[in-house]
Amino acid sequence: MAALRTCEQPSLGNLENWSILVTNNVEQNDQIRDTAEDELEYSQRAQWLRAAMLGANDGLVSVASLMMGVGAVKVEIKAMLLAGFAGLVAGACSMAIGEFVSVYTQRDIEVAQMKRKRRVGESGDNEEETDQLPNPGQAAIASALAFSAGAVVPLIAAAFIRQHKVRLAVVVVVVSLALAVFGAAGAVLGRTPAVRSSIRVLIGGWMAMAITFGLTKLIGTTRL
Repeated sequence: MAALRTCEQPSLGNLENWSILVTNNVEQNDQIRDTAEDELEYSQRAQWLRAAMLGANDGLVSVASLMMGVGAVKVEIKAMLLAGFAGLVAGACSMAIGEFVSVYTQRDIEVAQMKRKRRVGESGDNEEETDQLPNPGQAAIASALAFSAGAVVPLIAAAFIRQHKVRLAVVVVVVSLALAVFGAAGAVLGRTPAVRSSIRVLIGGWMAMAITFGLTKLIGTTRL
């Protein structure tokens, strides 16, 4: 009987091994959780930065194409700059309003989901959930600033050049460089090939400027 009781009692070495195993499992779970949280935080930051890059790219292409279209039929620098500035203001306002409405709609949906969870008793930390709700005002301001940051590039490029053809050429070159930078930055944030992304963005920008220039030139020289 004494021998049987001795066999049933766990040895000190087994207890130590079990304690080490549990500690290792806890540490591994903590590392996995920390890694997942870091990945989520990086993903959220990357999405915001990528959205900002896309907004800047929209401003760059829109205002550059608008200025090229006006430059196709107007030689005066004032006409190009006024058109570009009007495009900057209108585009920034449009982006801000659209982003505000979109994010506010998303916020309303998430608030409605939180209320449904409270009714069925599945609600968690209310303060934490409220802090995680999207901010429509912040999103609108960020969108407008991103668009304006891209739109101001062709304006600065054309502001101090008086010769018409040289001005158009400088706008195209400067905008092309900016498009390549935006494309590469967006690719890095999205973890995609930078060269391929830059080429796609460049081709898209060139097409927009060329189509706007060509159609405006055609309509400007045709009596309608």
